Amino acid sequence: MPKHVVLMCREMAFPYLAEYLTSSNETLTVEWAKTVADLERLTHPGALLISFCQGVVVPEAILSRLLRPAYNIHPGSPEYPGYHPEVFAAAEGATRFGATTHEMAPVVDSGAIVDVEWFDVPPGADAITIGERAFVAAVESFRRVGPWLATKDEPLPRIDAQWQGPFRTRAECLALRG
Repeated sequence: MPKHVVLMCREMAFPYLAEYLTSSNETLTVEWAKTVADLERLTHPGALLISFCQGVVVPEAILSRLLRPAYNIHPGSPEYPGYHPEVFAAAEGATRFGATTHEMAPVVDSGAIVDVEWFDVPPGADAITIGERAFVAAVESFRRVGPWLATKDEPLPRIDAQWQGPFRTRAECLALRG
């Protein structure tokens, strides 16, 4: 059973997410990380790293020191890897979107997918509406995978989903916003 989780998330979300994890495993220690420097200090081979709705790119050196996969839970479905996927989904008139939970890999949004929470996009929805709904989907995905992460040493089972489409960059997002 896991003993130590390093949770990278917004400060205001930390107490709620940590409490959810410890409700499944009372012996679990959950520590908050905000920066790569925090990750350097807090991660060790036995730690489990979970990133929730954060834009911090975790260096390969940190990922490689862990004995099990690190997980990233974030708004954006597998068709929209990269920067601010809700902007591209709105611009392209996506009818379905979601949040993805995946193993972290040295290349952003390339790790094996373990969960996707989908929702139908309302006609004409803008990026803000899609982003808000995708955040709720990310919370739902965390709710689903959290008990496993808190109680099992085995990696989450991978699902039959693959990253698709071009990787979107910050520059492309800014150009699209004009």
